[in-house]
Amino acid sequence: MTRFSTLFSTLIVSSGLALAAANASAQTHDHSHQHDAMPAASQDDANALADGVVKKVDKEAGKLTVQHGPLVNLNMAGMTMSFKVQDSAMLDQVKAGDKIRLRVERINGGFTVTKLEAAN
Repeated sequence: MTRFSTLFSTLIVSSGLALAAANASAQTHDHSHQHDAMPAASQDDANALADGVVKKVDKEAGKLTVQHGPLVNLNMAGMTMSFKVQDSAMLDQVKAGDKIRLRVERINGGFTVTKLEAAN
């Protein structure tokens, strides 16, 4: 019976060590994934325009819904979002389906299109 107890104790200790090592490894890994979204921006990248496609123009709300590529200056990956526009005249320049280039900036806690042009 002592042989079984010794084997059982060794098994429990080994399992505990393996779990502790796995837990320590998991704790040291950064799960924020914020670093996965975008690399650090250079000054040129920060001023660059992102590619996008207009999905919706809402003149009443003063918003533009855009499927956009990475917004380097905001460290934001590509996605589809609605943005306020800095100048309501921008909404007259585009329609759904248009390919555009845009700059979005954080203004007063919200995201605002500050520059907009037709893509080639």
